[in-house]
Amino acid sequence: MIDLRSDTVTRPTPAMRRAMVDAEVGDDVFGEDPETTALEQEVAALLGHEAGLFTPSGSMANQLGLRLLVGPGEELLADVQAHVVRAELGAAAVFSGITTRTWASDRGRLVADAVRAIAEPNAGAYSVSTTAIAVENTHNFGGGTVQPVAEVRAVQEFAREHGIGLHLDGARLWNAHVASGTPFPDLASGFDTVSVCMSKGLGAPVGSVLVGSADRIAAARIWRKRYGGGMRQTGILAAGARYALHEHVDRLAEDHANARVLAAALDVDPESVDTNIVFAQVSDPDTFVAAAEAAGVRVMRLGRTTVRLVTHLDVSAEDAARAAEVLAALPPLTSEPAQHPSADGRRRRGCRPQVERQRIRADRVERERDGTRHDDVRPPASRPRSPAPGRTARCRARPKRGR
Repeated sequence: MIDLRSDTVTRPTPAMRRAMVDAEVGDDVFGEDPETTALEQEVAALLGHEAGLFTPSGSMANQLGLRLLVGPGEELLADVQAHVVRAELGAAAVFSGITTRTWASDRGRLVADAVRAIAEPNAGAYSVSTTAIAVENTHNFGGGTVQPVAEVRAVQEFAREHGIGLHLDGARLWNAHVASGTPFPDLASGFDTVSVCMSKGLGAPVGSVLVGSADRIAAARIWRKRYGGGMRQTGILAAGARYALHEHVDRLAEDHANARVLAAALDVDPESVDTNIVFAQVSDPDTFVAAAEAAGVRVMRLGRTTVRLVTHLDVSAEDAARAAEVLAALPPLTSEPAQHPSADGRRRRGCRPQVERQRIRADRVERERDGTRHDDVRPPASRPRSPAPGRTARCRARPKRGR
């Protein structure tokens, strides 16, 4: 089975497992785990920040970073597709009392003018003040988009001018570095807090690192414990992350090349694929996902008409070529728009679900094959041939059920 659902499905390599077995460990809550301390220091130095903090997940790293910048009742700005908005289950509001507003984006690509248009620094006593902006690089739900450096710098300049904090969700910052050639310090500079994930493209089993100033990371260490994220002998996990950091960054170029192979098979412009994520539009994602899995390829439904494919450490060039062959051979599923319930409970373009319409079309073909004309098929006598008053010909109103 070729698993393209996410780059989180990777398994530790044999060499990574050996590094984890040999790790020197201590109690990290007491600050005594040497592998974890070394990882935190290495990542902070690589990104040009003073200090780092190992966390169990990218979501925790993001939420700690946001908490340091935005107080209860204050506002975070992010794009409408941002992971901190869509995929962290409202954690900023639940844990930190943060309110959020979003700007529209195309493929998650940052446009400074869109940020300036909605920011409200120092909004006074009757509106919510913007106190932080979150940028995601690369952008997950944008399809692995690498953020343009000029737009990032423009947002940073605006934020500094107005005293607004900046958080970088850099879960896949490694991919942005490899795809763009931009040095890590340049990608991470100008942000107050930065999170990076070790368990996606790099292939470590667990963990992310939050970096920032020494004072902010000291505060984050306390909040990590409050959130239940204080762990003990974390050196076993940190050793896997350190191995990934040393050995698996440059090879990300292979994932990017494999993603373009998949994009071509799905009629997605390969030039639109910045890194290791491919979004394809299909009319029936559930059917597409099931058909692909039956043929030995796992992909993920991600929206009403979207499937996502992600290349990673466990997908070789041969795997990518085989997956491309499988996906290209699937029945075309983009011939008509997907059918989804509309706001009034009925379905767009008629009442019948897509599967039922397909069955009706098949029945017509079978009748024609048997010599029975469609016009000769009459509805049952008990069914009225014209709609009752107050009903449309295609969608007859149904009585509302009790709530």
